[in-house]
Amino acid sequence: MLETVVHPSPKKVGSLKKLFKKCKEQKELVLLSIPFVIYALIFYYAPLSGWLMAFQNYRPGRGIFEQEWVGLNNFKFLFSDPTFINVVRNTLAMSMINLVLGFIFSIGFALLLNEVRNKTVKKFMQTVSYLPHFLSWIIVTGIVMEVLSPETGIINQLLLVFGIIDTPINFFADPKYFWWIVGFANVWKSTGWGSIIYLAAMASINEELYEAASIDGANRLRKIWHVTLPGIKPTIFILLLINIGNILNAGFEVQYLLGNGLVQGVSQTIDIFVLKYGISLNNYSLATAAGIFNGIISLTLIFIANHLAKAAGEERLF
Repeated sequence: MLETVVHPSPKKVGSLKKLFKKCKEQKELVLLSIPFVIYALIFYYAPLSGWLMAFQNYRPGRGIFEQEWVGLNNFKFLFSDPTFINVVRNTLAMSMINLVLGFIFSIGFALLLNEVRNKTVKKFMQTVSYLPHFLSWIIVTGIVMEVLSPETGIINQLLLVFGIIDTPINFFADPKYFWWIVGFANVWKSTGWGSIIYLAAMASINEELYEAASIDGANRLRKIWHVTLPGIKPTIFILLLINIGNILNAGFEVQYLLGNGLVQGVSQTIDIFVLKYGISLNNYSLATAAGIFNGIISLTLIFIANHLAKAAGEERLF
């Protein structure tokens, strides 16, 4: 009997040779990256074996392969549970609000800061805008609750002074305000820090483009629209793609700290669901299934957004 021998295609062999040649040329970088690759394998990929719990009726004290296998029952329960469906809705809504407000305010603040010509004033404004990023959510939510307090909050006081309302509003007792409170709390905390990348991208724009625009009679607004924004467009698209992948990561701390029984229907996110109905009740299988759902949706959104960016001829991740 003749034995068929499969030889690798010349194209594949050529690609491997190029890869080894490039690794040899950059051996210092390859050696430096080895500890980070090992770190990622140990702490990011090895724990993925715990995903098996989503397909089991996991009980602590037994080995991972000694558990009762239940197939997709945990996923079926999640998708038929009204509480989980409501949690997904809350997570998507708050994520979209955070995404839109975050981009608008970060880009807008970076554009305004880029127009400040006095370097001392500019550095002072940058420093002040970065400070909220380093505050814990405990402090931030405390400030938010004080600002929106019905008795002493400055927002209610201003609304009363200008005659917009007759009686103070209890913002934390009305569900319709909760998503926007979370959104603007995120904006206040992250706008300054989020503007750093856009400012760095603006610094790399060729000054000759601004000079040419001035010769053509463009004012500041025209320069921003025709020079600055096109110059940072690749950065905007890359950050947008990354943030789309985190669309189901609306947060945990701010919703958990600001939430209460009156707004429970709109305050719970997937992370809070995992804590409350999974870990707290020792239902680790259900918590793992919810986490897998979160990860798969995020990965799918990244691939779709990347494909759409590629089709539109814009910057993409891969």
